[in-house]
Amino acid sequence: MKKAEKVIEILEKEISNPRIELNFSTPLELLVATILSAQCKDERVNRVTPELFRRFKEARDYAEADIKEIEEIIRPISFYRNKARMIVNCCKRIVEDFNGKVPDNLEDLVTLPGVGRKTANILLGNAFGKQAIAVDTHVKRVAQRLGLTTSQDPDRIEEDLRRQIPEDRWTRATNLLILHGRYTCKAKAPDCPRCGLRELCEYYHRKGG
Repeated sequence: MKKAEKVIEILEKEISNPRIELNFSTPLELLVATILSAQCKDERVNRVTPELFRRFKEARDYAEADIKEIEEIIRPISFYRNKARMIVNCCKRIVEDFNGKVPDNLEDLVTLPGVGRKTANILLGNAFGKQAIAVDTHVKRVAQRLGLTTSQDPDRIEEDLRRQIPEDRWTRATNLLILHGRYTCKAKAPDCPRCGLRELCEYYHRKGG
């Protein structure tokens, strides 16, 4: 069994329901929430999205909105003005190019303003039920510390993980690694003593664990 598979097997036992922590009910809602979550905690995003999703149901609603109204709702979010503009521009493209529906493939998703591979893969895996590996800051940090990659480039890290993790587990593995990074393998204070992965972890052994 590959090291990555052992990692996922261990995390499966520790995390019973590895789901994305952004609240959403449609692909459009997850797209908007993911844009808002950049450099902002999911908990804070989840506090503003109920009102946002109540007022704006379809991509056309955002595309035709007064941007000031969106800004006012998402004001508690970091960089809210830039994110409001990004959401509007993204939804305009969805209306113009995709008949108002969020596309369900990587090639089309990454043509949307503000959508890179990470956001696209989060959508594919969690809104469309497809298999995808999304490399956010948590996945990057955990993969590097475990020695599953030596790269700093998210696209290369994605490739490395795709080679090591069975395709039918890509989305679940992504969510497991995100949650492990968020609550155990933290950036500044990783909880190595309580980590079930420490014997597999190069970072743990380098620091004398």
